[in-house]
Amino acid sequence: MIDILFSLVKMLPSTLMIVAPILIAATGGLISERAGVVNIALEGLMVIGAMTAATSHVFLENLIGFSVPLALFFAALTGCLFSLIHAFASITLRADQVISGTGINLLANGVTVFFCQLLFRMDRTMNPKLGMMPGPGGIYPTAWIALLILGLTWFVLYKRPWGLRLRACGEHPQALASAGVNVLRIRYIAVLLSGALAGLAGGCIVLTQDIQFTVTTINGKGFIALAAVSFGRWLPLGILGSSFLFGISSALAVNITNIAFLQFLPPEFFNALPYFITLVTLVLFSGKDYAPRASGQPYDKGKS
Repeated sequence: MIDILFSLVKMLPSTLMIVAPILIAATGGLISERAGVVNIALEGLMVIGAMTAATSHVFLENLIGFSVPLALFFAALTGCLFSLIHAFASITLRADQVISGTGINLLANGVTVFFCQLLFRMDRTMNPKLGMMPGPGGIYPTAWIALLILGLTWFVLYKRPWGLRLRACGEHPQALASAGVNVLRIRYIAVLLSGALAGLAGGCIVLTQDIQFTVTTINGKGFIALAAVSFGRWLPLGILGSSFLFGISSALAVNITNIAFLQFLPPEFFNALPYFITLVTLVLFSGKDYAPRASGQPYDKGKS
């Protein structure tokens, strides 16, 4: 029993490293869906953010001493700008939100490969000399960033008037509009915030978990974040728990050699485990009983 507890404690830094970007992206998905816009594009926005962070860090690390914070800032900014495409299509043009998000996911793969070929003559960025350094206990700052973002999101959603309006956008936008609130503006802001957080999450991955950006850096983590939103029942504490579940299952694949009682299982089992859990949770917890009632529905001023 003591050996098991010791193994779990040793897993904590790597678990938090994996959990942080999933939690950040899931928080972005929560904000967007609470406002009534499903952001399937989290995966693609994370890819864009990861490429931006890696490229920025490669070019800036020899020039300035704070290239990592700048790389994360540029990752968030790029994710925000790319999310404008989804916002315009799904809010202004009232296009199908799933199709719009899927289009951005496909666009992200092509755009990142194109820019990597243009800048580096290959489909990945060059290896940066130094990524983000872990803090005390081997815990990366991204863990604290993720918790801070989640805490601020909870405070705004449930303790501030704007958060009440945002949640009303996802429940009954017509009633909110009748009170004189601009529904479209709130939805735009929510999608842009979601894109910024997804871009930041991608930057966190490439600066902590990988030594370079490739087309497989994100590898489905955006969809895992979407599943965390659903599994967490669109609640901040819920997505915290579900993100930890996915993070622990991923960390097991990394730490399998240090856990004696699990060594009889092949590493491939734990590599597939997060995606299996994602599939199961989407089936079990994606019902409309928990989702915002207007989530995925374009806002129609004439609808009562």
